[in-house]
Formats: sequence, structure tokens, C-alpha cells
Amino acid sequence: MRKYIPNQHGAWAMLILPFLFGVAASGGQWIHIPLFACWLLIYLFSFPLLQGVKSGKFKRYEKPLKVYGVLLVPLVIYLVIAEPVLLWFVLPLLPLFAVNLYYAKTKNERALLNDISAIVAFCLIIYPVFYVGQGESWRTATELFLLAVLYFVGTAFYVKTVIRERNNITFYYGSVGYHLLFAAAGLFIFPSLLVPLLILLIRAAIVPKTGISAKHTGMIEIGFSLMLYVSVLGLYF
Repeated sequence: MRKYIPNQHGAWAMLILPFLFGVAASGGQWIHIPLFACWLLIYLFSFPLLQGVKSGKFKRYEKPLKVYGVLLVPLVIYLVIAEPVLLWFVLPLLPLFAVNLYYAKTKNERALLNDISAIVAFCLIIYPVFYVGQGESWRTATELFLLAVLYFVGTAFYVKTVIRERNNITFYYGSVGYHLLFAAAGLFIFPSLLVPLLILLIRAAIVPKTGISAKHTGMIEIGFSLMLYVSVLGLYF
């Protein structure tokens, strides 16, 4: 199953949270169901594709590519017929995915730029979700896009202080400093979300010192994402 299911727990939060932000900003519509199924399959398809690019062993990942491809094609056709404008939302994803392909090819997927490219790509889903949900305030959608990007970039810094940069004190202070600036910016951009942003700052300062494992880090990050989503629902709207 390792060839079919991505083993990065935190990536699931990046897949789901921006989508839910888009739904919250516009209101749920039935078309969100096939759109999420399509978004999920794109993510699942990209996983063996990137692994194939990294290893050069596409034969090993042929089955998951075929399975996800067969499931994905009819959904893409349906959505394009139902909402042709969705094709325009794909365009900014292409250069971002090209960056991911490059870092997979060079076997340097842990590079921060690669993480940021993936984060922006994941968060851009807010806009097509907002569009098909017939949302009215594009400003709200953009604010939630910025919130999601800033949150996940901070998470990328924080996770590295727990795993690969565990003993890098400079990286640790950079992560804490980023979260401090994030919380400060929240006073002006997301004033109603100051408390959860302060919790994220405390997380960045304390958790790396606990010796937590990579697996548990990804799992509890889902909880922090849920906290942010509930906060957005309860305080932002």
C-alpha cells in the first residue's frame, strides 16, 4: 500500500483545510463533492508520479498511476463540462508542480522551496472551491488563502525543527521568529484569530524541545489544523 497511499500525515491537512476554507467562504454546493473527489485523486496520482520521477522506476508505480488515472479522467471530464472556467484555475498550478518535479528528479524533496511550492499549490484550491460555491466576497477568499499559506509555511519551518533541523538552533529561532511575525500580522489581518495564532507560536517554541517523533508530529498537526478551521468558522464568519 506504500505505493498507493502517501505516508506524509501532515500533507492530508494541506489537502483538506484549504478546501474547507473555500467551502466556508462560499457555502456548500453539491458540486463540491465531485470537486473534492477530483482534488483527492489528483493528490493520490501525483504521489506515485513524483516517486517514479525520483527513482526512475516508473514500472514500480505503474499500477497506482493506472488506478488513479482511470478514476480521475471521468471526474475531470465531468467537472470541465459542468464548469469550464475551472480550467483557468489549473494554470497557476502547472509551474508550481514543475518545481515539485524538479526537486523530485534531483532527489531534494525536503528543500524549503519545494515545500513552499507545494503549499501554495494546495492552498490555491480555495479559489475554484469558492467559485463553484458561488461565493460573493473574493476578498474573504483571498484572506483565507493568505491565512492557509502563512500557516502551512510556518508548519514547514516548525516540522523541520522537529526532524531534519532538530539540532539547528538558528533554524529553531527562525521558526519561532516566523510564528511571532505571523501572530503580529494577525493583529491587523486576522484579529479575531489571535488566540489560535498565539497557540501556534507556543507550539513552535515548545514542541521541538520535547523530542517528539516525526510520525506523531504529523498526527498532532492534523489537530492544529482542525483548531484553525474551527476558529475560522467560529470567529471569522
